[in-house]
Amino acid sequence: MSEVRLSHKLKNRHLQMIALGGVIGSGLFFGSAKSIHLTGPSIVLSYLLGGLVIYIIMRALGEMTVDRPSPGSFSEYAHNYVGPYAGFISGWSAWFEYTIVCMVELTAVTVFFDTLVPGIPHWILCLGILVFFTFINLLSVKVFGEFEFWFAGIKIVAIILMLIFSAYLIFFKHDMNPEVAQYTNPNLFFAGGVSGFLTSLVVVIFSFGGTEFVSIASGESENPQKNVPKAINGVLIRIVMFYILTMLAIILLYPYQNLATNISPFVDVFNKVGFHNAAIAMDLVAITVALSAFNSCMYSASRMLFNLAHHGYAPKMLAHNDPDSKRHIPVKTVLCTSVSVVIAVIVNYLFPEKAFMYLLTVATSAILIVWFMVLITHMYFRKQKDVTTLAYKLKFFPISNIFAMAILLLVMAKMTHMHDMKLSVYVTPLWIVVLSLIYVLNKKRP
Repeated sequence: MSEVRLSHKLKNRHLQMIALGGVIGSGLFFGSAKSIHLTGPSIVLSYLLGGLVIYIIMRALGEMTVDRPSPGSFSEYAHNYVGPYAGFISGWSAWFEYTIVCMVELTAVTVFFDTLVPGIPHWILCLGILVFFTFINLLSVKVFGEFEFWFAGIKIVAIILMLIFSAYLIFFKHDMNPEVAQYTNPNLFFAGGVSGFLTSLVVVIFSFGGTEFVSIASGESENPQKNVPKAINGVLIRIVMFYILTMLAIILLYPYQNLATNISPFVDVFNKVGFHNAAIAMDLVAITVALSAFNSCMYSASRMLFNLAHHGYAPKMLAHNDPDSKRHIPVKTVLCTSVSVVIAVIVNYLFPEKAFMYLLTVATSAILIVWFMVLITHMYFRKQKDVTTLAYKLKFFPISNIFAMAILLLVMAKMTHMHDMKLSVYVTPLWIVVLSLIYVLNKKRP
């Protein structure tokens, strides 16, 4: 058995689109309706605050990535700068996050499909999509990059066209939303008060989960020192364009109180204002968005598991291929991740109506753990580095780290008061304890 050597076939255009694929997922096309209901027009501020937090996290991660690109990303950095235990916790939490988000995106596809072709059992769709994308990820990293490039390209073009069409309706069809003039009223702008605003922030945080994929992909890119900063610097611009502007379009086009929460808000709004063909088009885009995010999640989960195996934190056999294999991809970690995602098929079979919320709840807690580890690891990284030698730096360190962690703690505290979310917060310490026990037992093993 020989160790897998990863290739460096991802070009700048692939990396840019992977960064976009991480930002735009089902959180925007499905979860946003619920967040709008929770807080009203102030959802725009919620996405701005969440966007600032993820920008800080990405700049911190980008600083470490440019200094030392690795497919293990923050797990590798936690191992090097904090210690093996931190690398173990960070890596397994990330693999768990990405695997769960794979399940969330699979489930989102089935919900979007219901609008176009109702009646297809969700679990059958999940299984078919899982098999297809496992095959794609097993071909080569270049094939994965091409798929992600075109998937991300489709959704970007579609969102831009949707924004242009929405602007036309807003400026030339003034009678579509008679309540717009009332949005300046603080009681309506913050419809859910402080509690509603903080609750919406929980959904927003999930929406941004996966933005860190670009750091993982850097380990297989051609010129990470040049391409990673480009991808990360554009995160804030993308958040403004694809989240803030789309939220504005939705709340300006139609009274937000009347939005349905069980389908994409874009589909709902266009149907309600009488543009049914546009609604169908947006539903197809939503399916593409979820598939793109699923593709990125499967890739990232397999690379994280490969890094864990490389350090002995997972079975060593996962870091090796057959001697005659010419594919520079971790075949066994791709298959292992794919088999784990079968849980989504089972959940959709047993709980087709509640599957999305169950999986989203677990994924949000996993995202918070990973982001905390990134920020903490970055603080250790700064202690061990000469700042003057860094080519790419996070500004206002360490205040920026502390600010981001404070917001994440606030989100986690709010989750303890949410019926659907509180269990995942209480289970999080148990997850850390279980991982810690596994780590100790693994170290004692001869």
